[in-house]
Amino acid sequence: MPVVEAVAVVPVPPEVAFAVSQTTGEIRYRWDPFVRRQQLLDGATRPGKGVRTFTRSRHGLSMVSEYVSYAPPTNVGMKMVRGPWFFEMMAGGWRFAPAPEPGHAVATWRYHFRTRPALIRPLADRIGVWLLGRDIRRRIQGFARGCQDPAVLAAVAADRPGR
Repeated sequence: MPVVEAVAVVPVPPEVAFAVSQTTGEIRYRWDPFVRRQQLLDGATRPGKGVRTFTRSRHGLSMVSEYVSYAPPTNVGMKMVRGPWFFEMMAGGWRFAPAPEPGHAVATWRYHFRTRPALIRPLADRIGVWLLGRDIRRRIQGFARGCQDPAVLAAVAADRPGR
């Protein structure tokens, strides 16, 4: 099964990096170049295990995904529930850990996927690795910029009680 991954060191602690990764709406659109539209489904108001999300990408493709893990401030995992026909399976996980430099975090984003139909999978997987690899690198670069954006950081601070 193909895997694509991107890593960035960001100048915020892991709990802030995690919070930035879970922003929604206009704040999310400030830093995430992949997402054109995103919303929580089924009346959910916050991300969490079992919550479903609708996302429309910059490519115009749509996906409904579900959080399969949600463990602030270290990791989050999602799986595709419904999406583009060419994905038989798609899942992603984001991990956040302290970096050697105090007050910094290492963010690791990883996607796993399987394409269909099986007959063209060898070629489709190579295309998927290239395309998703390019997108995940752009996303994590945007995320790193978001971790330095005063508006994003203010929104995250306002949403974190007791901080």
